[in-house]
Amino acid sequence: MSSPTAPSPSPRVPAPAPKAKPGDRVAVLSPSVAAPAIGPGIHEQAMRRLRELTGLEPVEYPTTRRLDASPKDRAADVNAALADPSIRAILATVGGDDQITVLPYLEPDLLRADPKPFLGYSDNFHLHHWWWSAGVRSFYGGSTQVQLGPGPAVDEIHARALRAALLDGGTLEITDPGESEDHGWSWTDPRALTESGERVSTADEPWIWSGPARRVSGPSWGGCLEVVRDVLGAGHLHADADAFQGGVLLAETSEELIPPLEVARILRLLGERGILAAVDAVLVARPPVGDFERHPDAETARRLRADQRAAAVEVVQRYNPDAVICAGVPFGHTRPQWILPHGGTITVDGEQQRVWADYS
Repeated sequence: MSSPTAPSPSPRVPAPAPKAKPGDRVAVLSPSVAAPAIGPGIHEQAMRRLRELTGLEPVEYPTTRRLDASPKDRAADVNAALADPSIRAILATVGGDDQITVLPYLEPDLLRADPKPFLGYSDNFHLHHWWWSAGVRSFYGGSTQVQLGPGPAVDEIHARALRAALLDGGTLEITDPGESEDHGWSWTDPRALTESGERVSTADEPWIWSGPARRVSGPSWGGCLEVVRDVLGAGHLHADADAFQGGVLLAETSEELIPPLEVARILRLLGERGILAAVDAVLVARPPVGDFERHPDAETARRLRADQRAAAVEVVQRYNPDAVICAGVPFGHTRPQWILPHGGTITVDGEQQRVWADYS
């Protein structure tokens, strides 16, 4: 089998993969958890909406709905999708917590021979980093089981980013959708098909800007900090700080609701690797602070988000006082969710306090 160290260090700016066109086939895979087996109704609704929004034809693989699939079998589906010239993109159904065990079985030469974009977030950062290491751009965000299938409709900002990532390319301004939810209904609850979770206004929590008032643009790298920590701990970061020079770091946290101290420690690891000093900007996502068991009141929720934000900003500024920091951007585990380029260019303007993303 291939080693997870097989991809060579990434070029500083990974190359874009060709866009799909309506009628093309896209693979819908479960490289972590086979969520469609848990919520098949949500999955079927997601597949219908994917067809309607993009004109693309979703294709499932043997492990897409198989909960007991081994890492080797899940990797075989990724390799098969990469090897099939009719497949023009790969979408993850959801994240999970063991995708790291899939990496040794992947074949990077297949991706290099026929580059195609990958969409997913959370545990899927392992695959994003693998794509990046192979020199190919991907898109951080999107989950058919979380963003496409549940609720009354696909959120407008998510639909725009999805089409840009898969079909249209172009540059979009990343904006605040005005509302946010930490989680929806359980996939086994019939309400999940027609209702959003509890959403709150974001009007009283605008994005927070820190650092110098300057405009920077650079290739993005990063994602769920808990998974970034695993990449570092397993020795899968086969690049030195120069690979991140002038880049934009993406940092977000999962529904595990890790405390601010843990956020600070993970960012500190990136600081000690020289990555924080190398980047020109850091985007910190709006974090979830509640789950199915924990329901903080509005004041407590605001405090929890503020505490995590403060911890992140303090560490980044300690290692790089010249970094432009924007905190609160919805690209992680809250909904509505922006899909962002991974390896593509993001512009962070600390003077105008605006953010743009290039989906080429």
